[in-house]
Parts: sequence; structure tokens; C-alpha cells
Amino acid sequence: MIRSILFVCLGNTCRSPTAEAVFRVLAEGRGLHIDSAGTSGWHDGGRSDPRASAEARQRGYDISPIRSRKVTALDFETFDLIIAMDFENLQDLRNVQPAGSKARIELFLPYAPELNRDEVPDPYFEDNFSKVFDMIETASKGLLSTL
Repeated sequence: MIRSILFVCLGNTCRSPTAEAVFRVLAEGRGLHIDSAGTSGWHDGGRSDPRASAEARQRGYDISPIRSRKVTALDFETFDLIIAMDFENLQDLRNVQPAGSKARIELFLPYAPELNRDEVPDPYFEDNFSKVFDMIETASKGLLSTL
């Protein structure tokens, strides 16, 4: 049974905090532990990208309390499911996953098969925050329906 989910992208400033905030709202009252992290520590302790925060506010989500952090070995024991935003982060997670840890690692967009995509693109470079937010909302609803 999935009781805890960690969303992961590269810097934990755009995609994964967005997924954390969206999923937290959708899963409210289900008693799930929901968090986000990055495979890099480039932005540790920093706030989400202002463009992600603005898009979230427009849609009624608050990502302002979320602070960037890097995935740790403990995360693989704390979380039942770790969701990667793209193949590179999926591979990075598999490379650092301790042997015998309980976490299952998966890509996010297979929970939204109607999108016909495997990866959530990084809006940091493409400046497509609205489109990425749409993908994350769709995949979050799909993931929630499987729990």
C-alpha cells in the first residue's frame, strides 16, 4: 500500500514542487506523506522558481512554503513511491538507490496515458510553465486514482 510519495526533478524548483503542491491538494484527507526533492543540490534551501510560483498562484496552489532539497539515502526508506519527472532523473535515482531499500521508483507521466508522453519537460529552460502544470495536474489525478 502506498502511504508516502516523493516527487523528484533535477533542481526541485519547478516540476517536483509543483507536483507536491498539486498532489497534496488532490489527496487532502487521505493521510499520505507527500514531499519533493531534486537529484541535484544546486538550489538547496531555495524557493521555487518565481514563474512556477506565479502559475501555481493563478491556479489556486501555494508552493511558497516548499524549499528545495536534494534526495537523500533516507528518502528510499521513508517513501513507498518515488516519482521521477524524466528519464534522466529516473536513472539518477536508480543509481543512488541503496540496495534493499523499500522505495519503488517510477516515471510520472505513465499515470496520464492520454498525454502520449513519457517525460515532464523542464519548464526552467523552455518557459512553458502552463503546459507543464497541465501535465502535472493530469498525471496527479491519474496517480491518485490508482491509490
